[in-house]
Amino acid sequence: MSETLETKPEDEGKRDFIFLATGAAAAAGVASFTWPLVAQMGKAADTLAAGSIEIDLSKIAEGQQLKMLWRGKPIFVRHRTPAEIAEAEAVDVSILPDPETDDARLVPGPTGELNPAYLVMIGVCTHFGCVPVGEAGDYDGWYCPCHGSHYDTSGRIRKGPAPLNMTIPPYSYTSDNVIKVG
Repeated sequence: MSETLETKPEDEGKRDFIFLATGAAAAAGVASFTWPLVAQMGKAADTLAAGSIEIDLSKIAEGQQLKMLWRGKPIFVRHRTPAEIAEAEAVDVSILPDPETDDARLVPGPTGELNPAYLVMIGVCTHFGCVPVGEAGDYDGWYCPCHGSHYDTSGRIRKGPAPLNMTIPPYSYTSDNVIKVG
């Protein structure tokens, strides 16, 4: 009997090791099985690529507008003339349906200063989501032919059923001539 008692502690140590090794192998197996399931829930590479776009402003001539697609929405980048900038800055914001200054619709450049020459907006009417026509309407900005909303040269609603100004997307300057939208 004394022999059995002496070998028993050694057997318990082996048994504990086998339980731990089996548990570790099972945990590794579960992790290797579930990792692909969890990883496939992340965003696809094409979705991440469409999450932001870079626009070279030097390719837009003064008085012209560039239209790009970002996240399925049109982006208008307008290189405004000095007359368009002056017209936008001269507006009394207290009479606007959605009061916002022209400077509030701009993003500081790399030096921290605003560049009023470039206006970047999501090109969607805030009434029902139509795409407005540029350089049109009563205020020489954008006109939505669907329901008659008129926007000025800063993309602010001036007349018509649209309740809000055209939206400014999140963007930043990566250099003096390049912006990143998104």
